[in-house]
Amino acid sequence: MSDHRSGLTVGTTLPGLSRADVDRAELRLAPRILRTPVIRSDQLDAQCGARLWLKAENLQRGGSFKVRGALLAVEELAAAGSRGVVAQSTGNHAIAVALAARAHALPTLIVLPSDAPPAKVGRIREAGARVVFAGTTLAERVAAVEEFRELHGYDVVDPYENPHVVAGQGTATAELLKQAAAQGVRLDTVVVPVGGGSALAGACLAASGHGAAVVGAEPEAVPAFTAALGAGPVTVGVGPTIADGLRPDRIGALPFALAALVAEQVLTISEEAIADGMRAALLVARLLVEPAAATALAGALEYASGPGRGTDIGVLLSGGNVEPALVAAVLAGPADLAHRAVAS
Repeated sequence: MSDHRSGLTVGTTLPGLSRADVDRAELRLAPRILRTPVIRSDQLDAQCGARLWLKAENLQRGGSFKVRGALLAVEELAAAGSRGVVAQSTGNHAIAVALAARAHALPTLIVLPSDAPPAKVGRIREAGARVVFAGTTLAERVAAVEEFRELHGYDVVDPYENPHVVAGQGTATAELLKQAAAQGVRLDTVVVPVGGGSALAGACLAASGHGAAVVGAEPEAVPAFTAALGAGPVTVGVGPTIADGLRPDRIGALPFALAALVAEQVLTISEEAIADGMRAALLVARLLVEPAAATALAGALEYASGPGRGTDIGVLLSGGNVEPALVAAVLAGPADLAHRAVAS
């Protein structure tokens, strides 16, 4: 576990973006996204000794919260006369960009790692995007995106550095805070998964002025944010992990600039705990989520067990685009799961 606490007060001005950007994003997105439900589970609450508020973005359009940021970013580009878009992703951002671009009839080229999950590849192609595979590292995908940008004159929809993407992702946390408040509850903490960092940065923006602490959860196999706390964004080695959506080997510069100032803590989560989180979501909360979302749930269960953590903890269940074979392996147990983890 990695622990990072900021001495900044709630409402501190954040680099380049503010809570107002999230508020504006909410208004723009309201007609085009689902206001996903917040799920409660007495059994999970009893397990961790706190009340968990599970934001079910696995039920969102495109199967993840990533559609929020993609819709905003692509809309801006389309209004500026874009001739097409290109994006790199481990999966969910790509699905979201493809769906957003289709709405504007923009040609779309997506760069994925060579070992991207087939279910996510299929959803991207169903949305009408062209898919190209480029290695397994973030640097390889970014290089390919730059090559295609120059070749086709397309605009890049970056999953981490685009401010519209970050503000859009923050609307999921903003909704969660409001949905809890509508039931008379002020959340003490929000736990979100950490890959490239847009979810964490967006959550920090959304929680500004609210008083809720923001906690990140990343796989032990890909400790990109944890490493950045000591040296700034750096490329880390990637071990085998089932959390394919959290495999970027370097935290985004913009998300890090935001989250490093505000996030209270970053937890590193073992593969066993991620699998346990998937099982808990499915068998206890009756929610089918992907390992990235399960990482946040596992982080919340760990965080809640500590002293003085508060009584009400929100959890961003970021997506539900998961391979059926992986679900079967998780349910079968560790012996069948070991060979399903993917390493870059």
